[in-house]
Amino acid sequence: MTYQEITTLEQWSEALQQSDSRPLVVFKHSTTCPVSANAHEEFGNYLKDNPRGDVNYVLVKVIESRPVSNQIAEDTGVKHESPQIIYIDKKAKVWTASHWSVTKAHISAVLD
Repeated sequence: MTYQEITTLEQWSEALQQSDSRPLVVFKHSTTCPVSANAHEEFGNYLKDNPRGDVNYVLVKVIESRPVSNQIAEDTGVKHESPQIIYIDKKAKVWTASHWSVTKAHISAVLD
């Protein structure tokens, strides 16, 4: 299972719309932060190890795609932090975690 990187507001809007029929996991990643690098590895490990198949997974690089990151915060009501993971179902935030809480074990506990 892999994720799609979102870089435009149009891609974000489409992903959010699709959460009406298929849950969405958004991983917000800072490419300059060591904590985010660790969380990115944990997210990747979750995706490598039999993740839920009925979920769409997306990644947003917060520095490179700042407008998208800001729109996600606005649309979900989740204050921006990175690294951050947000689980969305039917356009509503179900769960979020940030910083050292973004682990394969934590993601599995929520999603599986």
